[in-house]
Amino acid sequence: MIIVVCGPGGVGKGTVVARLIDADPSLWLSRSWSTRERRPSEREDAYIWVTREEFEAHVAAGGFLEYAEFLGNFYGTPWPEGADDRDVILEIDVQGAAQVLERVPDCLFVLLEPPSAEVQAERLRGRGDPPEQAERRIAVAQAELAEGRRLGAICIVNDDLERTVAEVAALIAERRSA
Repeated sequence: MIIVVCGPGGVGKGTVVARLIDADPSLWLSRSWSTRERRPSEREDAYIWVTREEFEAHVAAGGFLEYAEFLGNFYGTPWPEGADDRDVILEIDVQGAAQVLERVPDCLFVLLEPPSAEVQAERLRGRGDPPEQAERRIAVAQAELAEGRRLGAICIVNDDLERTVAEVAALIAERRSA
């Protein structure tokens, strides 16, 4: 099964997905590629960091399940390899989720929403986004959320981390038992 966890920047995708991976050994995180600079607070393994040229070569080779340009940088999810018998979880943006839905229409599609724009801004600043980058992310967030809803995502407001993780885990368990 492919599980898509998406939402705008600062919604807590990475934190929720990390908790899910830690709690469930049958989940496998597909590591996305990015051409943007790594934030000071970001783990080295948060992405596979590549140059624009490396990214474009991988696109030309058909190596991505989905990819998109966002705020001047490329992000992409390679076709899952190494998952063995585990379910694949993707932590991606709404643009990428739309592409995955086209290729894997039966994926579990979860849209995380921030409790408010103010909380989202606080999270973005807390993770080290420069103020102008945080403002740009917040400006596009409403359109991203609207698009995720339009695409039929299961929406969860991430206002309580433990509850959010439990809700996503319950959705995964429900899908596995179906």
